[in-house]
Amino acid sequence: MIIIEPLLRIVIIALDIYVWLIIISAILSWLVAFNVINQYNQFVNTIGTALYRITEPALRPIRRFLPNLGGVDISPVILILLIWFAQMVLQNILVSLNRGAVY
Repeated sequence: MIIIEPLLRIVIIALDIYVWLIIISAILSWLVAFNVINQYNQFVNTIGTALYRITEPALRPIRRFLPNLGGVDISPVILILLIWFAQMVLQNILVSLNRGAVY
């Protein structure tokens, strides 16, 4: 009980950070696709590669199940919704743990 609550809170925070990484990755891919920023710039390429390596393992399985929507990739939205669902479940577990705690 003493260890579970902080661990659940850390997992929730890590999921929040991951959601932001997904959002940043999607925005960066749009900026590169519309030639707003130069993908051949070393800094942009480094950031893009790092974000791709962090987010792609979670997005790839979702993309396998999605139909082709003509170049529109909604896998980041689906992943964010799944992460939010997981966070709600973890929050409910935390609440139930706190109700049963004796102080």
